[in-house]
Amino acid sequence: MDFENITEILERNAREWPDATALVEINPQELESCNTTWREYSLIESSPIEKFRSELTWRDFEEKANRFANFLLSRGLTKGDKVAILLMNSLEWLPIYFGALKAGCLAVPLNFRYTAEEIKYCLELSEADVIVFGPEFTGRVEQIAGRIPRVKTRLYVGEDCPTFAQSYFRLVKYASSSSPAFRHRGEDEAAIYFSSGTTGFPKAIVLQHKALLHSCRVEQNHHSQTKDDVFLCIPPLYHTGAKMHWFGSFLVGGKAVLLKGVKPEWIIRCVSAERCTIVWLLVPWAQDILDAIDRGEIRLDEYHLTQWRLMHIGAQPVPPALIRRWKEVFPHHEYDTNYGLSESTGPGAVHLGVENIDHVGAIGVPGFGWEAKIVDSSFQEVKPGCVGELAIRGPGVMKEYYHNREATAEILKPDGWLLTGDMAELRDGFIYLVDRAKDVIISGGENIYPVQIEDFLRGHPAISDAAVIGLPDSRLGEIAAAIVSVKPGMNLDEEALNEFCLDLPRYKRPRKIIFADVPRNPTGKIEKPKLRRLYGAADLVAAQNGIA
Repeated sequence: MDFENITEILERNAREWPDATALVEINPQELESCNTTWREYSLIESSPIEKFRSELTWRDFEEKANRFANFLLSRGLTKGDKVAILLMNSLEWLPIYFGALKAGCLAVPLNFRYTAEEIKYCLELSEADVIVFGPEFTGRVEQIAGRIPRVKTRLYVGEDCPTFAQSYFRLVKYASSSSPAFRHRGEDEAAIYFSSGTTGFPKAIVLQHKALLHSCRVEQNHHSQTKDDVFLCIPPLYHTGAKMHWFGSFLVGGKAVLLKGVKPEWIIRCVSAERCTIVWLLVPWAQDILDAIDRGEIRLDEYHLTQWRLMHIGAQPVPPALIRRWKEVFPHHEYDTNYGLSESTGPGAVHLGVENIDHVGAIGVPGFGWEAKIVDSSFQEVKPGCVGELAIRGPGVMKEYYHNREATAEILKPDGWLLTGDMAELRDGFIYLVDRAKDVIISGGENIYPVQIEDFLRGHPAISDAAVIGLPDSRLGEIAAAIVSVKPGMNLDEEALNEFCLDLPRYKRPRKIIFADVPRNPTGKIEKPKLRRLYGAADLVAAQNGIA
């Protein structure tokens, strides 16, 4: 079926499979707060605690989206107005997102880690007219409520509505459940997403309906979702990675499970109880699962896992050693890694492909409907084996950075090419990610790519995570410093780690080693600006004593 905009998929699903389950929300913390053990449960039995498990059918999903859309229209919102969403993952999140689109508005998802001032910044940058927020954000929104005059409609999703907002549930329940007559075209703007903010204040990325539709087709083409597949969604829905991977299930009317938590046992129990077939993980979560299995905290023979067919990873470089370990434990799993960025409507611009497991370490080949090339600073394609910047082109490329022509011109090139900011090389027909351009360390005239050293360090049996940054050096310009997180219950000192690093070329060996936690953002990316602030100018020993 040919769709003109992404809301038509929801309407089709509600029409074709009205009583089929669309979304399930699992909240293990509700059980833990009541000192109740999470027991195995059947989909046809009632949950032991009402808030532990809840679900929506496709009919419910469509009706909720329609009610929110009609409410927005009743408040005078029109095509192009902006609706900011500041919620934790929940059954309300996606109906609110699609309701905004059905009203002709742009959905503006906000990072749940934003401070009050960052929320204000993003609301002003996107020119938001409405904010929908949950109880976790009451304090932050209250701090800025008197300083966001444009945001006249503030909707609270929860109980005990604060005085500076209105109750979402009370207002929206009276709106019509019929689909609004408004229809988007593919070229129409659909959403504003924000860059991860790992390099400073985030930029506002404008995506069109045609880009969202293409993302659905990319994901389904890569991973062959059917109506019978069950997708486990753990990452935050404000990010393109989680939502656009779900799009593959959305396109075929498959069920998705929103798990509110990342503990290894919760993930495995959820896969077993909900009969999940596809799970998208971040690197730390996959490592935690394997470590819990190694420690005997998870016994796989106690779970129903034979239906689990695909584990895929994205959002960050994937250590090959991790995938080798995973395949030893789960030999029947298909594996894929997916590369993309919010500027390319999330994952899939490049992907490894389940058939290319022998090339683990590469990010892969251009995705469905995508092109890719590696270029030098003059935008000339480099030879295979040479490092350059990865450029991609396809229907998922953003329209622009909102109200930022200069930044748009820096990465959007003639003929629709998007410069990713990632350094890569082509070997044997596969693209290998080398590092972020801004993270390359130049030491004594040699280019050092931190990702290569990080992958090596994570191969040590005592290391759970590692990050490498450049530190100023009066003689070499920069030196490589490794921040290393040691697995619980294991010991590792600097002497032993330096000996392990003798297998690296001399110029790649870390000159400084710091044992500390490796900070990551909600999508798994290492927060290197934070590490540079911690260690870049301060005395290393003092800094280490303050954080380790």
